[in-house]
Amino acid sequence: MKIPRGVAGSHLADVLCRRWQYSKVHQEGSHIILETSEPAHQRIAIPAHNPVRVGTFVSILRAVAKHKHVSRDAIIQTL
Repeated sequence: MKIPRGVAGSHLADVLCRRWQYSKVHQEGSHIILETSEPAHQRIAIPAHNPVRVGTFVSILRAVAKHKHVSRDAIIQTL
């Protein structure tokens, strides 16, 4: 599946919170800090930019997919 372009950081953070059991901890400057405890503890920073750069977006997808034991495409479909 192709990587979507033009995804806002705030939208990505909202999707991760609603569908992937992440919760917003706080925001430091232009970065939204999310964390989850399922299946183990993970904390990630999402830049609150519009849009998030493609390389950064792919890196976030890779980290979430690896942690949740799902494919990157499964996360993209929920956007």
